[in-house]
Amino acid sequence: MNILVIGGGGREHAIVDVLSRSKRTEKIYCAPGNAGIARQAECVPLKDTDVEGLLAFAKEHGIDLTVVGPEAALAAGIVNRFRAEGLAVFGHTQAATRIESSKEFAKQLMAEHDIPTAAYRAFNQYEDALEYVRNRPLPAVIKYDGLAAGKGVIIAQTMDEADAALRDMLLDARFGEGRVVIEDYLEGPEFSFMCFVNGDRVYPMPLAQDHKRAFDGDKGPNTGGMGAYTPLPFITAEDYEFALQHILEPAARAMVSEGCPLTGVLYGGLMKTKDGIRVIEFNARFGDPETEVVLPLLKTDAAEVFYAVATGGDVPELEWSDKPTVGVVMAANGYPAAYNKGFAIDVGSQYDGVLYHMGTRMEGGQLVTNGGRVLMAVSQADTLDEAREKVYKNIGHIRCDNLFYRHDI
Repeated sequence: MNILVIGGGGREHAIVDVLSRSKRTEKIYCAPGNAGIARQAECVPLKDTDVEGLLAFAKEHGIDLTVVGPEAALAAGIVNRFRAEGLAVFGHTQAATRIESSKEFAKQLMAEHDIPTAAYRAFNQYEDALEYVRNRPLPAVIKYDGLAAGKGVIIAQTMDEADAALRDMLLDARFGEGRVVIEDYLEGPEFSFMCFVNGDRVYPMPLAQDHKRAFDGDKGPNTGGMGAYTPLPFITAEDYEFALQHILEPAARAMVSEGCPLTGVLYGGLMKTKDGIRVIEFNARFGDPETEVVLPLLKTDAAEVFYAVATGGDVPELEWSDKPTVGVVMAANGYPAAYNKGFAIDVGSQYDGVLYHMGTRMEGGQLVTNGGRVLMAVSQADTLDEAREKVYKNIGHIRCDNLFYRHDI
């Protein structure tokens, strides 16, 4: 098959990497890709939301399978357009993507189908939202109702923080015009449960845990994710089965009943609270950076899996390695706020592991930074401690004047 992967970050690098190992893969294109992806695929200078441009490219180049990475492309309706032209595409329709693109839709879906989550109210007026928070116990969880690249969630510890978040989202429209969802605060460790989903058929992946805060000790602002690892010592077999049977599978069935079945990845952002497993959020695609530690574990032919999900076929039995895996993100100084690009990167010859590129490009033969999150070092070993030790040793072989990373993934 000729395969087109849409996106240009670490998640897409991991997708390209696992597809490149498939016996079904003839050639991989990636739009727009990055400097690391360019070593395994032909990069195409098209934006991930350029639906018509991507469609024209796919038809012109005889693409047999398209795999959509970013949520913005899904929300732009790329799957609808490709399918209307008879093309096989892995990803959800615009309507199905609402499970991520509208927090309110997701909360209503969970309420109607008895999927355990925090109580909530939705608002589009600043004054009404502020009054609601004022009459509730703090902290308050305030979420922008649309897509915000993983940054539209504020846990307000004080009324001043709540006021600032509501002004940001409703008055200043930081992420665009929209609504907010205000949820009860839940406590406990978070984890990510991703599944391939084809209608009401759900195929689970290994669990992972992401680290959202920018700095050590879970300090600093929320980011798109600073690292991840698998497996999770704090999750029992009973926890896993509960999450699969009472959250992921019912969510897939609920989307079928809504008339917008899922045909890609359903990501459950879950929390283990004192009262049991609860949903924090659903995403309509692979998580980033969790994908970079989960997909390398897939032993089954990835192209066959993606194609079966895309076309409604029978997904082959999934076989996964149980190798402990740790990944650490290296980000540009200043991220997730303003940052500069164009700093030279030198990956030493002693680097011994997988290195996924998240935001890089080539400039005059030199690898340089080209994003907020730049690289993700990934290592495997026989234990989590050994994998962690190995990944940080590898990071020591990377030279760049403008990168920082957490030391406690």
